[in-house]
This record gives sequence, C-alpha cells and structure tokens, in this order.
Amino acid sequence: MRLDHISYVASHEQISDVVNRIGSQIKTAFVDGGIHPKFGTRNFTAPLMNGQYIEVVCPLDHPATETNPFGQAVKKRASIGGGWLFLVLATSDISIEEKKKGRKSVNGLRRKPDGEFLKWKQIGVLDSMENPEIPYIIEWASSNHPSQDGIPKAKVIEIELNTINEQMSEYYAIEQSRIEHIPSLKLNKGTEPSGIQSITFLLGDETIEIV
Repeated sequence: MRLDHISYVASHEQISDVVNRIGSQIKTAFVDGGIHPKFGTRNFTAPLMNGQYIEVVCPLDHPATETNPFGQAVKKRASIGGGWLFLVLATSDISIEEKKKGRKSVNGLRRKPDGEFLKWKQIGVLDSMENPEIPYIIEWASSNHPSQDGIPKAKVIEIELNTINEQMSEYYAIEQSRIEHIPSLKLNKGTEPSGIQSITFLLGDETIEIV
C-alpha cells in the first residue's frame, strides 16, 4: 500500500485559476487529465516525487455527477468553495480491501485529451464521503501512471487533518506502519469540519503549505 494521490476540488469556472495557482506554488506544470465519463468530472494532474501526484478536479454538467458517489462528492465540495477533498491510497491487490468491506470495487476510467485511457478499480469513496479523514483505495490497471506526466519537483512532507473521530489516531498509527512514503500526519482532534486542512510540500529547501 502506498500514498498515490491527493484530490483538490475547484468549480468548473475556477479550475484554470486553481491549477495555475497550485502549479506556480510547487513549480510544477499541470497537464490536462481529461474527463471521467462515469463520474461526471474532469481533472488536471501534476506529478510529485515518490510516484505520487495531485489532481485538481471539477464537476461537469453531466448526469453522472448527480448519481456517482465521486461525482457527488466533488460537486458538493465545489458548491462550498472547493479545497482539499480526499487522500487516495494505491494497492496491488484490491481484493483484500473488498473482503474487509464486504463489497466489490468499482471500475474507474479516464480518457486523456490525446485519446489514451487510464483504467483502475476503486473502493471506499462512500466511506470517505461519510468520513473525509479516511482515504479510499485504488488498484491501477494501467501502467501509464499520472505521476509520469511531467517532471516532479516537490514532495509531500505533511498532511494536516481535522478529526472528530477518536479512533483516527489509532487508525493512522496502523496505516503509517504499512503505507510507503506516507508523510507526517498532523491531527487536530475534535475539530470540524473533518478532513484535509492543508498539505505541506518540500520544494528544494523551501516548505510550502497549501490550504
């Protein structure tokens, strides 16, 4: 298991400004990631060190945005001004998570502007919607990982989370012991709204906090 990527939400009208702002902060160019037809969203991605990446995602005016859990989560976050949404972990065997949760994963698909497809399986988005402190899990079926789109210059060194769940400290203590390249976690206990509050990056000798 490893930290794969972090999602940041913007409205459709603001996504270009957000991509330019974050890209300039981490000195890394975003690329157009294309559309998630099943989710009713589109994204731009920027590579990070350790095989990770950031996606800036926005909702589309599409029926799937209303019916798919990920599309619903993105639209809801965009409606209150956007910001960090989910942590996403990658596994090489998602069947382990399927057994834990007692349900099957769902297929994900994204078509890039050049016509290339990215495919994966994911599980746990509904859990993350109920509790934004908890990451969801994916297993990539494609070898063309988004972290390969460009040259990474920054790496994640700290994730600040608000938590209203007393069990989160124990949860992340366990997760940190088994997740590759997991950064330092700063937990603000008993603080709302729950979920990601900021991400701190290291760019050369400079630290950059993005809220």
